[in-house]
Amino acid sequence: MHSIVLIKQVPQTSDVQMDKETGTMIRSGSTSILNPLDVYALETALQIKDRNGGRVTVITMGPASAVKVLKEAIAMGCDDVYHLNDRAFAGSDTWATSYVLAKAIEKIGIPDLVITGERATDGDTAQVGPAVASWLDLPVLTYVASIENLTSDSLIVERLIEEGYQRVQSPLPALLTVVKEIAEPRLPTLRGKKRAMATNIVTWSASDLDADQAFMGLRGSPTRVVKIATPKVSRQCRMVKVEDDDSLIEAVDQLFTFLEERDLLGGLNA
Repeated sequence: MHSIVLIKQVPQTSDVQMDKETGTMIRSGSTSILNPLDVYALETALQIKDRNGGRVTVITMGPASAVKVLKEAIAMGCDDVYHLNDRAFAGSDTWATSYVLAKAIEKIGIPDLVITGERATDGDTAQVGPAVASWLDLPVLTYVASIENLTSDSLIVERLIEEGYQRVQSPLPALLTVVKEIAEPRLPTLRGKKRAMATNIVTWSASDLDADQAFMGLRGSPTRVVKIATPKVSRQCRMVKVEDDDSLIEAVDQLFTFLEERDLLGGLNA
């Protein structure tokens, strides 16, 4: 059973910066981590390997620093890793990103399963996984919370939906996007960390893929961010400073008046 897991390096949520001119994220100079939701995709693939044998391949697309997340995947127990790194990929939206990832998967060979996290915490679109499935003409199962049955040619999963869970059967190969409920991620082992340090990462550029460069990068991205704005919460307020018993009584009276004017006291005055 061969699984390919797609992972991403993202900025920490407290360290996100945007380029107002291009509408793209500024990644240089920010603290980057493995997308937290991708850890569940890695664990899912590793558990499938533990039960059914086979191997786990990991792909990431990003700058040179993205090698770090690939080494984390090796330390957890993944077998093969590929780094897609080229200036031609810079500025890719979800459409262009999914195209490059799909071309890398085709070069490796279509696996039994392609597994991704639910979404990336930087873009928060949840589009790349299903888009990769579309490029590869694979069935896609999103928000997978558990895998009930897996054979050489099909699987049954439970999908997390608004009303509860939906049980779905699909032929293989297929692409899954998984949610946190699917597994408890393992910690890297010392042996895994040593192997990660010794592993030479395979890096592919645009020229290594059988791909049309017109579909890559900012030029090949059909979506554009036309405006970036930081939301501001503006509240008109009145501050009452409590310094003694009289000002405390005044503050309480003003609070009750405020709530009464807005009919927020309910039956408290009855």
